[in-house]
Parts: sequence; C-alpha cells; structure tokens
Amino acid sequence: MYDPAVPVGSLWEETAEPFEGGAPFEGPQSCDTAIIGGGYTGLSAAYHLAKDYGVDVCLLEAGPLGWGASGRNGGFCAPYPSSLGLETLLSRYGAEEARRFMKTQEEAIDLVRALAKDEAFDIEAQGEGVWHIAHDARRFAGLQKEADLLREAFGQKAEVAGREEVAERVYDSTEQFGGMWWGTGFGLHPMRFARGLGRAAARAGARLHGQSKVLSWAKREGWHELETAGGILRAKNVIVATNGFTRETFDRRFAGRVLPIISNIIATRPLTAAERAAQNWLTEDPCTNTRRLLFYYRLLPDGRFIFGGRGDMSGTAEDGARMKAFLTRRLGEVFPAWAEVPVTHFWRGLVCMTRDQTPAIGRLKDDPSVFYGLGYHGDGVAAAPWTGRFLARLLTGAASENDLPAPMRGPLSPFPLPGLRRWYLRGALVYYFMTDI
Repeated sequence: MYDPAVPVGSLWEETAEPFEGGAPFEGPQSCDTAIIGGGYTGLSAAYHLAKDYGVDVCLLEAGPLGWGASGRNGGFCAPYPSSLGLETLLSRYGAEEARRFMKTQEEAIDLVRALAKDEAFDIEAQGEGVWHIAHDARRFAGLQKEADLLREAFGQKAEVAGREEVAERVYDSTEQFGGMWWGTGFGLHPMRFARGLGRAAARAGARLHGQSKVLSWAKREGWHELETAGGILRAKNVIVATNGFTRETFDRRFAGRVLPIISNIIATRPLTAAERAAQNWLTEDPCTNTRRLLFYYRLLPDGRFIFGGRGDMSGTAEDGARMKAFLTRRLGEVFPAWAEVPVTHFWRGLVCMTRDQTPAIGRLKDDPSVFYGLGYHGDGVAAAPWTGRFLARLLTGAASENDLPAPMRGPLSPFPLPGLRRWYLRGALVYYFMTDI
C-alpha cells in the first residue's frame, strides 16, 4: 500500500475517468510555488493559486495524482476533521473559536459542491447529511447529547431517531439502536473529485506531475531546491500537502509530527432490490456507527455497498488479507441478509492524526516561505480542499493565520517520544476494541 508504482486496486480507481495529464517531472525547472503532494489539499492549492492569483505553481506527487488518501477514502464529504469530542473542543478553545471551526466545515462542504459545479465535473454526489448510528443501545444517549450540543452550541441541523424510526426511514441491522442525523455533508466519488480538481488546476495553468517523488530538499540563496528522479525544481515558496504519507526522512521540521492510521474498505457487487429491501436500506446518506474503531458505510449510485473500518497496524499483505476477511465477516454480521454477497474490491489508505487532534495549517516560523496543511483525522474530503484554498490565500497575502479558527492554527506539534508512536497506536487500538465490546 506504500509503493506508488503499484495500483491501489480500489473501486474508485477502476470507475473514474483516467487523468490524461500528470507526466513525471523533468528538470531543471523553476516556479514561484512548489507543492509537494497531489491530493485534495495540494490540488486545491494549485487550482486556487493559478486561477485566483495567477501564481506560477508546480505540483509534485510521488504516485499518480490522487494516489494517497484522496483517492482511497470512503467518499464521506462530512464535517468535523477532528478526533476531539464536542465538549472537549468547547472547553479547550472556547465557544467562539469552536463555532468558527464548525463554520469553516460548512464552508468546506459548500466548496466541494461549488468546485464540481463551477468546473463542470461529476462527483456522483449523494445524500443530504450523515447518519451516526448507535451500535449498542447504551450509546444512544450519547447521540442525543451530541445532537443537543450541535444544535445549541453550534447552530447545526441535528436530530435523533429511535431504533424503530431508523429502521423505517434509514435501514435495519443487528447493530442499529437508533441514530443521529447531522444535516451537513453528503457522499461522493473520491477519485472523480480528485481527478476533476486536477483537470481544473491544469486548465488554470498549474503544472502537475505524478510519479515525481521528492528525494531531497535544500535551500540555497533564497531558492528551495526539490530533487526528483527527473531533475531539480527550484521554487521561492513550498507548500507541504502530504498528510498521512509524510515521510519521517522528508524534512526534520516535519518528523515526528503526524500519526498515520490505516483504514480499510471492502466493496460488494451491486445489491439487488430484494437484497436492499431485506435490510430495509432506504438512505443515500453516508453512515457511521458509534464504535471507537468505527465502521463507515454507504450505498453507491450503482447499488454497490462499501464497508470500511480500522485496525491494521502494519500495512503488510498478510495484515491486508486479515482485514479483508474481518470486514467481510463483520459485514455479514451487521447486515445478515448480505452475508453471502460477493466482495469485489478491497483497498487501504492512511488517516492522518496530529498530537492536538485537529488539523494543522500554517507556515514554518523559521522559514515563512514554507507552508503546510494536514491532519484531517479521517474527514479530509471537505477539509482538505478548504485548506488548499486557505493556503493559497495565506501565501498571496489575501489571508493571515489569524483568519484561521484556533483549532486549525499551527504550529504542528511534535508527539512526545515520537519513536513510540506505533506503541501508542497499538495501545489505543486495544483499548478501543475493549470499549467497543
């Protein structure tokens, strides 16, 4: 899953129109701004820099464009790119900054729809909101409290429905004990969005290069020099948009500052009308449940069902086979009528966590020509394009870091004893597994 030369094998990769551009970089070349990372953050930054500000921009991506999380996620264009609870968000940052943070997520979701509309590409948008389902009767009260907070503290559309109502309106399942509908967000085709955004950026004048891994980075006489296998790119500014695929050896200033977590997805063949009716599946809204090691799932426009979850520690082929078998078994346990439905695709990607459990956006204090935006905690489909646009504004002087809500404002804090991050994660996964029982 880490080799850019190996196809991901995702349903999205198979069903999106090919991207015709993105040839490997050939240098030497120079530009005003170099972007490292060709996912939603980098592509959005390239698009807005070129289209809105006329900046000469060149993007370098280690794999094909959209190869990372942007082309592998579940297609949940949803709010809240943080692992903090709402009460913690309010207590840590205060009501005003917490509300500003939530407001940016509404803007981010609107931006995704606007980009697709303005640039005339199809993202297969589905639904009007996201369902959070209690997987156990004891979790329903927590959803009621969360809905109250969303309405009262943040002015969000949120409602709860008991088990019978969810079974009648949404779906039924062995792990459905009521739910909360958050009326912000929708589902989409992640790779169609990534490639559509890439085409729009290229039309605006951005130079986009896939299969162009940055091998080294130095700064000489005011110019950043990014070395690739095809030559050197020189730039006055650099945007780092590598998220969960940020390498420890990439640059010491980014080492030990992110915690990648593997997320896994299976996709079935298209369900028949009778199979959907057997679970009374009626919604186009994306769904998650209340497990700490959550499941996330949705019915696609062609009738396929995707079902995702976390738990792998290594990313090896052996652990991948184990996770595929686990998700296939759990799909049949949660939705018994679909236990024998064939799984046609399995793929994995990386969710990016930060020490502060919120996104980190800004510029380096020791070199203000270096910008960064990453750490979306599994909800970057909306947050990452918004971040890319903000970085374009920050770089050109159209915005300042004070325009960011406090939860998203850098610096990117290092983890304590970063060499132990895998052990932190292992302990957290065991704890979450036990609390999910």
